[in-house]
Amino acid sequence: MAYFHKKQDGFDRAGKIIADVFIALLILTFAIAFFGMLGGLLAFVVLEGALLTVDFVVPNEHDSSGAIVR
Repeated sequence: MAYFHKKQDGFDRAGKIIADVFIALLILTFAIAFFGMLGGLLAFVVLEGALLTVDFVVPNEHDSSGAIVR
């Protein structure tokens, strides 16, 4: 599924990228604070992988009807 949809303008796209980077850095900071350097990096990779998987699999209103996951 596309990261951006056709109805988003440049301002919305830039805001989405900035928000995603900020949240990823926040998650990384908390993971390192709670689990140490090595455990935090591992937890970050696992959590971001899970979040990206859910974002890819779950359909939204902008997806074409043929791409809906059942």
